[in-house]
Amino acid sequence: MQHYIARRALVMLPVLLGITVLVFLMRVLVPGDPIEVMTFGQFATPEVKDALRREHGLDRPVLTQYTIFLGHLVQGNLGTSIRTRQPVAWELAARYPRTIRLALCAMAVAIAVGLLLGVLAAVRRNTMMDVAAMVVATLGVSMPSFWLGLVFIRIFGVRLGVLPVVGSETWAHLVLPSLTLGLIFSAILARLTRSSMLEVLGQEYIRTARSKGLHARAVIWRHALKNALIPVLTIAGLQFGFLLGGAFIVETVFAYHGMGELAIQSILFRDFPVVQGITLLVAATTVAVNLIVDVLYSFLNPQVRYE
Repeated sequence: MQHYIARRALVMLPVLLGITVLVFLMRVLVPGDPIEVMTFGQFATPEVKDALRREHGLDRPVLTQYTIFLGHLVQGNLGTSIRTRQPVAWELAARYPRTIRLALCAMAVAIAVGLLLGVLAAVRRNTMMDVAAMVVATLGVSMPSFWLGLVFIRIFGVRLGVLPVVGSETWAHLVLPSLTLGLIFSAILARLTRSSMLEVLGQEYIRTARSKGLHARAVIWRHALKNALIPVLTIAGLQFGFLLGGAFIVETVFAYHGMGELAIQSILFRDFPVVQGITLLVAATTVAVNLIVDVLYSFLNPQVRYE
């Protein structure tokens, strides 16, 4: 198993290197001069601007700038925010735990609801249960997350007043954002689980297990679901990056003080170091999650470890 994990981790290294190239080029190719942004509203002579360019290495060739950028990145130095003059690493350290907590809670909701709806729809195929589950899944795919968030605010925050709708101070503030984001993604997992379960339930070994008198619950939850989870787990890992992107929108709706709020502020202010840091962190998180999914996949299907 250690060799398998090491191989998968080595495969991820070129991916991470490619991400650093794309993130660096984002600053180079995007229109606008960071120095003009830094000196906006201030009287800055051309000499001052040239000094700032030298200080930030913007007067050097692009390849040299990338080498310096990569060297700082290896040391954990993501630069300094143009807007707040604080190290980008500090800015992200204050926001990242909140966003990742929201994304993980939303993923838990998505997996729980999606698997339940998908299994029920597959087991009760062509019944009202199947139709109802797929209608709910279709509605979930169709609804924008910000609209569902506003509906939850209206119901649970304004009318019932049972849950906080603004802020990120307590675990109670996680409930509505997690439900909003999780229910949207549960619809995708429900449809995939249903199709995967239907395929597995038609396999010969499932019919053999039933013919031997195994209880229906044991056949479904212990044998069929384990094999049906393989494609579901793969898609869940791939969807995690989109989940983080969706978290940025949901954070804006609920005024949740995570990386989404910071990203929007930084984009509006053209704070390139912070935008670069957020992009790198989200990409690295997505790569790490997919590595974890690969490891879990090898437990569900041990054959992949020997291929």
